[in-house]
Amino acid sequence: MPTFCTQGPFKFGCYSREPNEPPHVHVRAGRSTAKVWLLSITVAKSKGFSPREIAAIVRIVRERRDEFLDAWHGFFGTTAD
Repeated sequence: MPTFCTQGPFKFGCYSREPNEPPHVHVRAGRSTAKVWLLSITVAKSKGFSPREIAAIVRIVRERRDEFLDAWHGFFGTTAD
């Protein structure tokens, strides 16, 4: 998974096999994973994270949304709509 950034225990990035999905980031920390849509900043799915960790992840995504969108579009060679 190409990593856009690491903040605390969380690694944010994307997978190259998902270019046709709306912009999102995958989050990993240990064995826990989550997927967060960048346009609506909602959690698409999560496994292993506590509610407190999910809240922290959503806060980070909200704060770094523009950076993550730029990284997404740069990685997939697309432009923002």
